[in-house]
Amino acid sequence: MKIELNPDTEIVNTIKEGLKRTGGYCPCRREKTDDTRCMCKEFKEQIANPDFEGFCHCMLYYKQK
Repeated sequence: MKIELNPDTEIVNTIKEGLKRTGGYCPCRREKTDDTRCMCKEFKEQIANPDFEGFCHCMLYYKQK
């Protein structure tokens, strides 16, 4: 398993700025809970699945098999 940043630097920079504005919470989500703090619960659950390959919700991270 390998997790890396999105190769699109424009997306990465946009999401990182959003994380700064929201205090580390996913800028793509309205609610600010422990579940939406980056790296969010949704992506942690997805990467726990050995068959999952893809981006997190906000497209900051990508998991390869």
